[in-house]
Amino acid sequence: MIGQTIAELTAGDRAEITRVVEQDDIVAFVEAVGDYNPVHSDAAYAAGTPFKAPIAPGIYTAGLISAVIGTRLPGPGAIYLSQSLKFVRPVKAGDRISARVEVIEVIRERNRIRLQTVCVNQHGEDVLSGEAWVMPSRVGVVYEGRPATASALAALAVSPWAWAAQAVTLWGMMSLSLLSTGPPRDR
Repeated sequence: MIGQTIAELTAGDRAEITRVVEQDDIVAFVEAVGDYNPVHSDAAYAAGTPFKAPIAPGIYTAGLISAVIGTRLPGPGAIYLSQSLKFVRPVKAGDRISARVEVIEVIRERNRIRLQTVCVNQHGEDVLSGEAWVMPSRVGVVYEGRPATASALAALAVSPWAWAAQAVTLWGMMSLSLLSTGPPRDR
């Protein structure tokens, strides 16, 4: 991935990513953000709504726009400043969503670009539309690696605490062992 600077961007530049929304993606997102609205996770409840089945949170779909901005246009190093959103149609597990961005304005002196943003489903129907303001990196960013997954980052963050807990447990076991044998007795 190569991040573009303001000098490399012009009105009309476009990028997109496509992703099939899996039920596990919806569940993981709901868990990650705590959006336990039953319309997202309870099939019985959702059956009684106009959607007839659980739908993905709208912000999950908007996250696909963020992925395009951070990986494609302008790419690595970009700072997402703002986003207007209009949720047009529901997104359900199994839908194939294409997130697209197009540069509609470049303000070089402020290092800002305005993007038209849209997500469409496998039928070519808009499911989300809006506009975003983005600040491209001031220097070109070349990023070759794939970032660590959230679970890997969480494991790294928790590891020192896990080690500390194991050390305390081991210390406690050793202390109990010494106490149970007691001091040497004279016979």
